[in-house]
Amino acid sequence: MGHLIPLVEFAKRLKNNHNISATFIIPNDGPLSKSQHAFLGSLPNGLNHVILPSVNFDDLPQDTVMETRISLMVTRSLDSIREAVKSLVKQTNMVALFIDLFGTDAFDVAIEFGVSPYVFFPSTAMALSLFLHLPKLDQMVSCEFRDLPEPVQIPGCIPVHGQDLLDPVQDRKNDAYKWVLHNAKRYSMAEGIAVNSFMDLEGAALKALLEDEPGKPRVYPVGPLVQTGSSSDVDGSECLRWLDALGLELSEQRFIWVVRSPNDKPNATYFNSHGHEDPLGFLPEGFLERTKDTGFVIPSWAPQAQILSHSSTGGFLTHCGWNSILETIVHGVPVIAWPLYAEQKMNAVSLTEGIKIALRPKADENGIVGRVEIARVVKGLLEGEEGKPIRSRIRELKDAAANVLSKDGCSVKALDQLASKLKTKNNLKKPNNQCPLIHYANLGQPQEELNVKC
Repeated sequence: MGHLIPLVEFAKRLKNNHNISATFIIPNDGPLSKSQHAFLGSLPNGLNHVILPSVNFDDLPQDTVMETRISLMVTRSLDSIREAVKSLVKQTNMVALFIDLFGTDAFDVAIEFGVSPYVFFPSTAMALSLFLHLPKLDQMVSCEFRDLPEPVQIPGCIPVHGQDLLDPVQDRKNDAYKWVLHNAKRYSMAEGIAVNSFMDLEGAALKALLEDEPGKPRVYPVGPLVQTGSSSDVDGSECLRWLDALGLELSEQRFIWVVRSPNDKPNATYFNSHGHEDPLGFLPEGFLERTKDTGFVIPSWAPQAQILSHSSTGGFLTHCGWNSILETIVHGVPVIAWPLYAEQKMNAVSLTEGIKIALRPKADENGIVGRVEIARVVKGLLEGEEGKPIRSRIRELKDAAANVLSKDGCSVKALDQLASKLKTKNNLKKPNNQCPLIHYANLGQPQEELNVKC
């Protein structure tokens, strides 16, 4: 869902601004969840979806990591993807296939049917720069990246210690690293890459990505793409009514805490763990009673975007997922960075040392963040001197995010140029002025000058 949501927002922009339709091709390893079905069922006119037959993972070890599963989900679905693309090319004048970041094996199907291959990269420009640099880095370095004495130099980015690189590259003997490297090498096959970021946020990284180099696809910074709209039941939820309380003005730091049950592994399966045990049962005895006047604890889920947009919200402790970061920037809320898995440690480094909109609590020698440290960063972010420049910077980025999505904004111009390229392909294929249909596999040329001035 964390990848599908911004992809849908991307498709909405193409549909609303350029009358380009989309169909989402969904591989899977079993029945979709209720939330996934509901989300896909609510797609607006012009956006459709095809759910492929599920693949079987019974042969995989139980501890197979998510990056390996996602990559194998694509490779084991190639026959189904081929049939779906074949049908869509025949019925709809399909011109492009956008794949998710681990879906490059689907490029072969696109090329087979004369469809342009693209990547939709739902994470940071920093992570994209690492992906494009990884094949060279893999040849340059013989040891584990975490054992390098000096930080890794990612083009256009602040230096990052090897131990803070994304999780699947931490063990180069592991299948997950091999799959990341495999996909990274195939990015050069793409005609373009749309990335969910914008110039004011990651200017140096995007400048490096836009530099002309042999074999590097053209990059289109089209962000911030965040979920829009809300339902009436979300608007009336109890936690939002709590935020509206007049007593909030008289309190010190109040909080809303969305609590999920603990999970043994810090990876994406964590988000599927709720529902099995009551997460409130893991809280310290008496915690809810002691904090009932200052805190609001919610099990499993909350309307995050609506909470962040509320005028009473002064800070956001986040796991540093990119969707969450973009939402907090769009709504101008400063951050406490608490990364968990995937590329989130890289994001935390960028947020604290590069973009400078976050504080990060320090762990002790045992890797534990204590209560005193938590209290320090919360008070520092919301009312302390340490938080002043962060609060100022996030307000600047909120305005910048609005500007890049305005009529003459950088991200709008980048999307316009991408749409123009897609329409040109459509006219070459079928010069009858019919609107092209763009298709995305939700799994996944030479650089041209990007004529966008920022």
